[in-house]
Amino acid sequence: MDTIVILFLFFASLLYSVYQEIFILYPLILGLVGFILIALRRGYALADLCNMMLKGSKKSLIVIKIFVLIGAITAVWRACGTISFIVYYAIMFMNPEYFVLFAFLLSCAVSFLLGTSFGTVGTVGAVLIVLAKSGNVDSNVAAGAIIAGAYFGDRCSPMSSSANLVAVLTNTDIYTNIRNMMKTSVIPLVLSIIGYICLSYYNPLVFYGSQIGNEIVMYFNISSILAIPAIIILLSAICKINVKISMGISILAGIVIGVAYQQITLLEMLDYILMGYHIDGTGIFAGIIQGGGLYSMVKVSMIVFVSSAYSGIFAGTSLLNEIELFFERLSQKVGVYLTTIITSIVAAGFSCNQTLAVMITHQFEHKIYAKRKISNEQLAVDMENTVIMISALIPWNVAGAVPAAILSANASFILYAFYLFLVPLTTIFTRRLEKHEETVFLRKGI
Repeated sequence: MDTIVILFLFFASLLYSVYQEIFILYPLILGLVGFILIALRRGYALADLCNMMLKGSKKSLIVIKIFVLIGAITAVWRACGTISFIVYYAIMFMNPEYFVLFAFLLSCAVSFLLGTSFGTVGTVGAVLIVLAKSGNVDSNVAAGAIIAGAYFGDRCSPMSSSANLVAVLTNTDIYTNIRNMMKTSVIPLVLSIIGYICLSYYNPLVFYGSQIGNEIVMYFNISSILAIPAIIILLSAICKINVKISMGISILAGIVIGVAYQQITLLEMLDYILMGYHIDGTGIFAGIIQGGGLYSMVKVSMIVFVSSAYSGIFAGTSLLNEIELFFERLSQKVGVYLTTIITSIVAAGFSCNQTLAVMITHQFEHKIYAKRKISNEQLAVDMENTVIMISALIPWNVAGAVPAAILSANASFILYAFYLFLVPLTTIFTRRLEKHEETVFLRKGI
């Protein structure tokens, strides 16, 4: 009973913080204290609980290293002009009649390069929503396409913090996971493209100005050399080079380009890496391009660190045993993957943030997969296909609420975020098809 009370209070505090725009770390700490008190009441020693939390938090250290690199690379790419280069030529070659499709595909490409949904929405997403509003395109339709594309890379980019977190939790190789995710992406990606072609027909861009393109040329020296940092990431992914090494090389290349082509001093570049890129200007693009840096990663790193402490306590105590048993019994009735979907919905709705949702889903599901002798690689791709996507579909979850706020959209964007719900749904049918084919094969063998 005490666990249920704490869970309810924890959820209420998280929900309140999301709607009041209070830093979500505060309710996370409050909830952690509540679970510690329950564990103490059940006889666990404080020293043991501290060790559990420390053990859980250690899992986050690898991901936090990625956060550091993400903060640096997003600032450097802004400063050297790589992001501006992508936006400039994307807008130049865009067909206004297929704007919604273009918004989705561009967001997919940038999110794969950056590995962050928030970074994608805050840069190219912000540019695209300005174009949508000025061109009489439904902002929720555009936001749905942009956010869906942003989570394409958040799910399967080697630079994605969530993809690296899942790899750490499941003890799997991230490039193996990416290969498996790409296989399960084909059908939902094709269906999403078809859907966005249809939406483009009803939402063409009726006004197409060149203001943003003119601003980019005013602030940056546009040259094909600016694409090198992005090309490094793509080639490194193809060659399966360690993501930290490839990001480091890309950062160094961006610094050299920034100094040589954008007349940025090394001291200025260091400031951008630490505090984020900033530029003196009053135009639309000048306000959008600013950001990134290590400082921007501090809050999210703290959230991941504290969320990892939760996983340590949950794994080391019996606080959630009854819930774990419920999901295990459920898996025997509806199957493992459907149980993972249901777990993800509950975890994403309860935790109000993607990181803790991932931790909780893994906590409940990894034992089920182990008992069924299902590989960690399968667990990893199933988590990527469920909790990573579903978190952004929960209106009060930070994963969807923050991008929607950035794009000035409401919860209606969910209806148009095709890729987000097609990934978990299409996997249900492909799994059943695979199971049916396996059954037929075994019968023929008999």
